[in-house]
Amino acid sequence: MSRIGKLPIQIPAGVTVTIKENVVTVKGPKGELIQSINPDIKVTLENGILELKRPSDEQSHRAMHGLYRSLINNMVIGVSEGYKKELELVGVGYRVSNAGQLLDLSLGYTHNIYLQLPQEVKVETKTERNKNPLIILESVDKQLIGQICAKIRSFRKPEPYKGKGIRFVGETIRRKSGKSAGK
Repeated sequence: MSRIGKLPIQIPAGVTVTIKENVVTVKGPKGELIQSINPDIKVTLENGILELKRPSDEQSHRAMHGLYRSLINNMVIGVSEGYKKELELVGVGYRVSNAGQLLDLSLGYTHNIYLQLPQEVKVETKTERNKNPLIILESVDKQLIGQICAKIRSFRKPEPYKGKGIRFVGETIRRKSGKSAGK
């Protein structure tokens, strides 16, 4: 059995899960998420506990078993608690601001980078004196917020020599010594 797939999912108070024709809908205080599921995987909901069963020990069934359990668990956590990611801009002259869902990044290029964020993601920017600018993203969809973070990070990945770039708050960058250290 899949170690992840066989774990039951506890449904917290205030969250409703409906299963209809291979589509799982999760509603909660923060929003609603929908996920379609392969017809081979059976989803059962009893007494506030959701379980997934697979028909055989075939490789594809084992893979889907753990995958769909993780996706549904992320949906339940998202609609009840939500997800929050914080990115910081490290570098001289790096700035960020937002006007609604439009993110304006100044990252040392000749032009500013504008990124239009979807409505499902709440964005907030903080710029304090003598601190790195912050981008705070909140959403109920874990996959969407991760994809947006990866897109923002791709504009200036953290480099190993000076540590400049866009990184997650608390992330450590493996630093390299320069060419003078070899002598």
